[in-house]
Amino acid sequence: MKEEPHSVDVHVGKTIRIQRLLRKVSQTELGDRVGVTFQQIQKYEKGSNRVSASMLVEIAGALKVDVRTFFDDLSAPDTANDNPAPSEEFIISREGVLLNAAFFSIKNEALRKKILKLVQAIAHTEQLDGEAAE
Repeated sequence: MKEEPHSVDVHVGKTIRIQRLLRKVSQTELGDRVGVTFQQIQKYEKGSNRVSASMLVEIAGALKVDVRTFFDDLSAPDTANDNPAPSEEFIISREGVLLNAAFFSIKNEALRKKILKLVQAIAHTEQLDGEAAE
């Protein structure tokens, strides 16, 4: 029976994915930069293969981030949440990362606030519509 990936490996992998997507780097391109296949990058990102310390330094260099970035917001292993909430899943999804990057690329703070209020209003309306349908 195969053991589940360690929560730290999953966290590091998710962070690699987020940083890669924020920089608009494909798995193939990152693999080329660090000397592994895109399949290996996929396995790192899923946490199914552990990233060695030296490879993590290589990946950090290829993505131009501090290696400590991969450990930001890491819970203690015994308290780590292996079942993230749906909102956490969205945040690390391709769409979530791209939406976040696009949103923060809007320089006009007032416009960002208006967009946020619009999305909140739409979400509230959908919640009300869902309650009426029940």
